[in-house]
Amino acid sequence: MLAPYDVSPVLDLPAGPCLAPDTRACSSLDLESASVRQVLAWAIGEYGSSLAIGTSFQHEGMVILDMAARISSDVRVFTLDTGRLPDETYQMIETVRERYGISIEMVSPDPEEVHAMVAQHGPNLFYRDVPQRLLCCHVRKNRPLERKLAELCAQVVGLRRDQTKARTRIKKVDFSSTPVKISPLADWTRQQVDEYTREHRVPQHPLYAQGYTSIGCGPCTRAVAPGESERDGRWWWEKQTEKECGLHFSAGHEAQKKADVLLSEILSARV
Repeated sequence: MLAPYDVSPVLDLPAGPCLAPDTRACSSLDLESASVRQVLAWAIGEYGSSLAIGTSFQHEGMVILDMAARISSDVRVFTLDTGRLPDETYQMIETVRERYGISIEMVSPDPEEVHAMVAQHGPNLFYRDVPQRLLCCHVRKNRPLERKLAELCAQVVGLRRDQTKARTRIKKVDFSSTPVKISPLADWTRQQVDEYTREHRVPQHPLYAQGYTSIGCGPCTRAVAPGESERDGRWWWEKQTEKECGLHFSAGHEAQKKADVLLSEILSARV
């Protein structure tokens, strides 16, 4: 059994419309300096069942999931099933279900959009250039995520400021985002994540034992070599580009513009 955290008030996860956060609660708790547990307890109490944790079951997401499950057993968790995930990720989904008793909400791409993309560009288009890789990310990840987020008032993600240059200024709670984006681990280091994982025996994705440091779709992820950064195993054939898929940050203005054109062609083809 998980040892619950002592949080107040008791959380019963009420459902409801997306309302402005309680300003009194926000003023009494400086969210940017609050601990991970405090941010999560506030978020779960504030948004209830209109909040969900989005995770691909990497270290950060699992730490958040473990903490949240100790605060409320009813917390919602979803993952993007792109259709190209490694088998080990599906193993993690079963592990989470068994360990925490949480039913993972699977979010999949529109099959007609995938069919149109593959018909025009082939199944492994992402190896050709950045715009086509972004197109694949948009169809398999970004657009399904947009549809999922439309159901929510707030989402919790596992971003850390020290992961990449693009992430250095992320806020723990971004009220300007729709839905509100909550990054409780923003000011944590990789060492802190590892320490929590060991101390609480948090389940770890099997690919970490094979030298992976960042895990996404199977064809687009590899183990890293000594001296490489955490994100160097993602889209490793791309040089001098931000290792981003567009879920949280843009991978580059020009590449994004070209990807948008390709996406419009895909959407037109399915009409």
